[in-house]
Amino acid sequence: MARGRIVSAAAFVAVALVVGLLPDVVWAAPTGVPEVVQTGEGPSSTIHLVVVFALASLAPAIILTGTCFTRFIIVFSFLKSGLGTQGAPPNQVLVGLALFMTAFVMAPVANEIYADAGEPYFAGEVSETEAIDLAAPAAKKFLLPRTRPEDLALFYEYARAERPETSADVPLRIAVPAYVLSELRTSFQMGLLVLLPFLVIDLVVATVLSSLGMVMLPPTLVSLPLKLLVFVMADGWHILVTSLLGGVGI
Repeated sequence: MARGRIVSAAAFVAVALVVGLLPDVVWAAPTGVPEVVQTGEGPSSTIHLVVVFALASLAPAIILTGTCFTRFIIVFSFLKSGLGTQGAPPNQVLVGLALFMTAFVMAPVANEIYADAGEPYFAGEVSETEAIDLAAPAAKKFLLPRTRPEDLALFYEYARAERPETSADVPLRIAVPAYVLSELRTSFQMGLLVLLPFLVIDLVVATVLSSLGMVMLPPTLVSLPLKLLVFVMADGWHILVTSLLGGVGI
């Protein structure tokens, strides 16, 4: 039940995030509707609504596979597991922080996509297919530098596709899954580095309690305050967020 509420909240915030990243698409489109309808040029108001609702419905998938949200939320999950806290911080807080960090990182990419594809499309200068083609270079400019060549080669091998000469020739159907695979590897590497210090504290506490003969005392009862103390004294949240933002090139 709690997990269902978390997923629903994440989906809701994801929709708001996409709408927030592309405010001009949502609010500027209706301003040109009367002129478009009267002149017969460009997409109609119905097409505008379809595009906006399509973006909103695809928002969770776009955020999970085409942004750095996956890296952020996985590292936060490792942190919570390492600390050993049950409900602090709440999952909703971690999801919200990851989403707004994702918005911060992806805002320049979203603005570039809107400038390259959104504005011409809503001005009636290009079709839907052409708009997607215009948006692809900006998306690939974010995805490919953060994708390992080995992961790209993997999907090219199974797709039996010809190897591209330049990054511009990589289709999104290959760039996106390769990027997700690279992000999973990177996030687990970072999560392991986050988890190891807490594991050391757990081992040290368990060894000390065992040597003192206090075998009936749960080690977590002592290690949890120590881990929280070390994390707070080291300003762990600041260090972690700085590392995450620096890892995505901010």
